[in-house]
Amino acid sequence: MDSTRAAERTAFIDAAGWGEAAVTPFPGDASTRRYFRLTRGNETAVLMDAPAQAEGAACPPDASPQDRATLGYNALARLAGPNLAAFTGLSSELTARGFSAPRILSADMANGFLLLEDLGDRLFVHAIAQGEDESTLYAHAIDTLAAIYRASFPDRLTAHGAVWPLLDYDAPALGAEAGLFLDWYALHRAGPVSDTARAEWESIWNDLFAALDRHATGPALRDYHAENLLWLPDRDGPAKVGLLDFQDALFAHPAYDLVSLLEDARRDVDPSLAAPLKRRFMDQAGLEDAAAFDTAYAVLGAQRNAKILGIFIRLSQRDGKPKYLDFLPRVARHFVHDLSHPRLAALRRWTETHAPAVFDEAGR
Repeated sequence: MDSTRAAERTAFIDAAGWGEAAVTPFPGDASTRRYFRLTRGNETAVLMDAPAQAEGAACPPDASPQDRATLGYNALARLAGPNLAAFTGLSSELTARGFSAPRILSADMANGFLLLEDLGDRLFVHAIAQGEDESTLYAHAIDTLAAIYRASFPDRLTAHGAVWPLLDYDAPALGAEAGLFLDWYALHRAGPVSDTARAEWESIWNDLFAALDRHATGPALRDYHAENLLWLPDRDGPAKVGLLDFQDALFAHPAYDLVSLLEDARRDVDPSLAAPLKRRFMDQAGLEDAAAFDTAYAVLGAQRNAKILGIFIRLSQRDGKPKYLDFLPRVARHFVHDLSHPRLAALRRWTETHAPAVFDEAGR
């Protein structure tokens, strides 16, 4: 299979006119996609390799929650999986609005290959390590995020002959993701969760999701953090921030990507930046009712961090990627902090009763 895929990849590169290029793989990440940098002389491009059968089906636009559950986790959580229509559609819409997503240079949608503009490799995490001011870069990330929220995006994206629906980040999707905490983190840290405790967990979350209705939704890229953002100082305005991972975008509460940025699973963000950056985002996005926004931020922070705790255990236990265990204490600290919000008191009590190990994890 690997040799067949390699031959298909070579054929695509040849057809795209890059047959003489040197091909260098990028390090693997948590997804089923693979990336390669192509170099010919002074020119570079990036190859995305997304095998069509590598993951479960994406969510049909009109599927019921029951239909989605039958199709599997990708459909339930509204993940694009290997469907390149999502990436090409979002990339085209973002670049058309002046944002720095990679332009699509060539595409083989049927076989799962894209040739992308190479935006470089100066990720925020690297730029900060090399001496760039963290507060400056994060302020630019906030401004770009607010500009994306203010922009008007259609609910049907068309690019390279494919159509992709931009759906809502609804309660079934949010709940399915939060459930990974039960199925992986709690299971491996405290043992199986009873049916009664699971039902209580789901009821608590459904009540919390009602707190997300105060503000209008906007596009959420769903993985907006320092290892997915590039620093492009030679560009202007929101284009200074390169966007790499957005194929799972949905219409969501505007706090979601802000949580992703500030409660980063992989690096510690200066805690003194959180409050001013939240205010900056609200000002730039034209949002009011700070108390309601803070509540939504805490709810989505707890939801996202519960999901990540589950995913990182899954990556270790199922996928043989133990490096993700190193991030668990940080994510647990974020989760416990989110639980301190008064609106999440019931969730905190549930966690203290049924998954107290997360508090120990947070103290490591």
